[in-house]
Amino acid sequence: MTSSTADTRQLQELDEDLRRAWGDYYDSVQELTGSEYERVEPASWEALQDELGRIERCRKLLSVAND
Repeated sequence: MTSSTADTRQLQELDEDLRRAWGDYYDSVQELTGSEYERVEPASWEALQDELGRIERCRKLLSVAND
């Protein structure tokens, strides 16, 4: 497998991770209302931000490896 093929696969996996992260966030808050939403949403948002940060770091590492 060439480096380009491996990189493409990794980018596709990161894209899927991104979709999954947003889906998980949406699923965690979609049916909440009022005080339940206010209680749960901050932790869900923080988990999303952590995962988005991880994905971005992986993208940067992949980019640096290809420079």
